[in-house]
Amino acid sequence: MSDKLLDLLKEELKSVEEAAFILDYSYNNCRKIGIKKEYSLHELDNFEAFTSRFARLSDVLIQKLFRLIDKIELEEKGTVRDRINNAEKYGLIDNADTFVQIRIVRNDITHEYDTDSIKEIFKKVMALTPHLLESAKMTIAFAPKICYVTHCDYLVTLEKGKSSEVNHDTTS
Repeated sequence: MSDKLLDLLKEELKSVEEAAFILDYSYNNCRKIGIKKEYSLHELDNFEAFTSRFARLSDVLIQKLFRLIDKIELEEKGTVRDRINNAEKYGLIDNADTFVQIRIVRNDITHEYDTDSIKEIFKKVMALTPHLLESAKMTIAFAPKICYVTHCDYLVTLEKGKSSEVNHDTTS
C-alpha cells in the first residue's frame, strides 16, 4: 500500500472516530429525551444535532472509508450498494440490509422538511444508531488487517466513549 493511501486511511479512521464519539454523545442525550409527540425547542435542537451527526458518520463510513477500503482491496469501482456489500464481506458491518436502511434514512434526513416526517426520522435514527456505532468500531478494528499490521503504525480505537491512539511498533 502506498504511503499516500496509508495516510488517507489514517485520516479517515480519525474522522470516523471523531464522528462516532460525537454521535454517541448526541445519542445518549436524545435517549434521555425519548421519542414523543411534541418537543421543546431545546429538545428539537438536540434531535436535529443528533440526526445531522448520524448522517455525517454514515457519509464518512460509506462515501469515504468504505470507498477507500475498496480501493486498497482493489475493488474500487461500484455503486453504494456494492460498497455496503463489500463492507459486509470484510466484516465491517453485520448486515448489508441494515446499512442500506441507514443510507436511506441518511437521505431522508438530508431531504425532509415536514415536521411530522422529521419526528419519524428521529425514531428511525434512534433505532439505527447502535448499528452505525458498532460498524464504526468494527471498521476501526479492521484497520490493522488492511495495513497488514507490519505496515500500520497507527490504529484508532473507540473504547467506552473515549478516543485513543495505539502505536503498533513491530520492531520491539
